[in-house]
Amino acid sequence: MRMRKRPNLVPRMEKCEALMVSQPEELKGRWKNFAENRLGKKAETLYLELGCGKGRFTVDTAESLPEVLYIAIEKVPDAMIIAMERTKDRGLRNLYFIDGDAARLGEMFAPGEVDRIYINFCDPWPKSRDAKFRLTYPGFLRSYAVLLPVGGQIHFKTDNLPLFQWSIEQMEREGWTLSEVTNDLHADGGDFFMTDYEAKFTAEGLKINRLVATKTAATLDTSAPPLERMRGAALTDARGYEESRRAREEQA
Repeated sequence: MRMRKRPNLVPRMEKCEALMVSQPEELKGRWKNFAENRLGKKAETLYLELGCGKGRFTVDTAESLPEVLYIAIEKVPDAMIIAMERTKDRGLRNLYFIDGDAARLGEMFAPGEVDRIYINFCDPWPKSRDAKFRLTYPGFLRSYAVLLPVGGQIHFKTDNLPLFQWSIEQMEREGWTLSEVTNDLHADGGDFFMTDYEAKFTAEGLKINRLVATKTAATLDTSAPPLERMRGAALTDARGYEESRRAREEQA
């Protein structure tokens, strides 16, 4: 997806620099002590969001959970600056950002240090050869299992039904327990915070898929035998991959 360049990005980022963690590797194993001076005490709970985008969901969720240390990862600065400015405008003291990639989580967080992981509307990578880049690919799921304690959760949302169905298969195979599985999250209303993308397409009548995956003692992690090469993992987007791609670019 090509993100529209934000004007004056550098000075805008500088104004929000207090919200950015520039060396997250140095905090590995001690994140819950990190924001003690801002929260007034050590954080007991740490939530992590992968790919926060413009941060509508991020800011609303963090604001509703002031006792939770919330870390958002985003590798597109032109999107992240919007999330950071929203955080600053709200005066939140429990939300921080990392300019980074989910593939490096093990370098930034210690085993069992994260209590919950949010994955919202990640890229479906529809071609079979690109399946390894999906954030619900078994390799990623095993890295999350290292970071979460038993009972820790992944909260996953997507508008892409084939990706959702494929992800369910991978999670069950990897030993996660699934709950709150739905193919129409907003059918009955409900009090769920939305991303900007989610709000736009929900208003247009498109259905949102959601689940919660909980780590158990049987969940596989990186200590499991190496994964075999995955074949036949292509997705067919329920409403057309090109249509979905264009919609995301327009929303950006």
